[in-house]
Amino acid sequence: MPQILIVEDDDELRSVLKEVLEQEGYGVAEAADGRAAMEMQRLTGADLVITDLIMPEMDGIETIMALRKGFPWVKIIAMSGGHRAGPRAFLNLAKALGAHRTLHKPFVFEDMLTAVGELLEETPWDGPGGRILS
Repeated sequence: MPQILIVEDDDELRSVLKEVLEQEGYGVAEAADGRAAMEMQRLTGADLVITDLIMPEMDGIETIMALRKGFPWVKIIAMSGGHRAGPRAFLNLAKALGAHRTLHKPFVFEDMLTAVGELLEETPWDGPGGRILS
């Protein structure tokens, strides 16, 4: 079963995302910021990371760069509602740094599930644990 790591500082949204993904049959781990996410990724080896971009401690942009360096196989979905600069600037930067997909908050869960399914479908699995075959 593919494993997904949700990185979101909003507890309520993180909880809802986890519930939606678990209902679809995915294994889900959670982290409230990038620093916690990197530790969780080392422990779980998630196949897909869904990360917010604006977070305390280590933001999503830093998280994407660290994931690309330490876990180059992991698929990444970046999500943001933006800030003063607007969400497009952050999402475009996330894409340029290695995010496979981006979602503008608020988004329809069906759009997120479609992106998750497409990204995980592209990935060749070797069975439980979801390690990618080269």
